[in-house]
Amino acid sequence: RGCVPSSAGHRRTPALTFNSFTFVLFFLVVLGLYHLSLPWRTRKCILLCSSYLFYAAWNPPFVGLLVVSTVVDWVAGKRIYAGSGTPRRAWLVLSLCTNLGILAYFKYSPFLLQSFAELAAGVGIVFEPATAGIVLPIGISFYTFQTLSYSIDIYRKRLSPATSFLDYALFVTFFPQLVAGPIVRASEFLPQCLQPKRADGCQ
Repeated sequence: RGCVPSSAGHRRTPALTFNSFTFVLFFLVVLGLYHLSLPWRTRKCILLCSSYLFYAAWNPPFVGLLVVSTVVDWVAGKRIYAGSGTPRRAWLVLSLCTNLGILAYFKYSPFLLQSFAELAAGVGIVFEPATAGIVLPIGISFYTFQTLSYSIDIYRKRLSPATSFLDYALFVTFFPQLVAGPIVRASEFLPQCLQPKRADGCQ
């Protein structure tokens, strides 16, 4: 799961794969910082920064996609909860279009181009699409559907918006499950951010 095709057709391995020595060092440092006698908010900030660092270790520019997805659904969730009728649906559509649009571009553009070329060839039209050169951001499917589940649960009135952007951002980016899953619902994750937790899951 740690490798994706690059634009040159080779396979690129993230710098912090779970079975690498670098990741072991990274994890031990994060664990050590987490167990310092610091305020709970500070410790959550450490986890959030560590999660962004983990993701950036593979390809730093793709952190921007993670930020966009996080911010769009944070704002959409607030507007969906406070709105009604058409505006409420419009914010849900914005969330869906933004997230699924990004996912479709990176994940399905090469497939769609090739399919179109094959259809054109079937009717005698020669079409050779230029090489897309698109690298698939690691973990994009997981965090896309995770943030979407947040907006959709609010729209269905199964969830109230998070009161803390820090907690919500940590829900989206939490590195132990960011690139390997499983997809976690906000209703399961966010309550765990309210009180200090030990690494073994106990308060």
